[in-house]
Amino acid sequence: VQLVESGGGLVQAGDSLRLSCAASGRTFSSVRMGWFRQAPGKEREFVAAINWSGGRTIYADSVKGRFTISRDNTKNTVYLQMNSLKPEDTAVYYCAANRVTAVVGTTFDYWGQGTQVTVSS
Repeated sequence: VQLVESGGGLVQAGDSLRLSCAASGRTFSSVRMGWFRQAPGKEREFVAAINWSGGRTIYADSVKGRFTISRDNTKNTVYLQMNSLKPEDTAVYYCAANRVTAVVGTTFDYWGQGTQVTVSS
């Protein structure tokens, strides 16, 4: 599986942004997918995850109610819709895959290169 993120950019607080992650490989529709982020000087942190069908999702408390993860298995793409963005959401956002399991969870073994999201106040 190869993962390529897109959709990052510079926005103002309160704005919305949608990240996309295009995955290659025939196994995409059967694997767990997720998003992580890493702010400058901080460790990478979990943001959201989705199971193989899109029917189960989990979120970090810091983004719950503002971010929505979804997937389109016909396009081999996972999305992260980010609303009501805050300056503390500024980070590099990484798409992730767990090639071993299809159920929702927070562990992953494959990562994209990341896309920068900057939220100005």
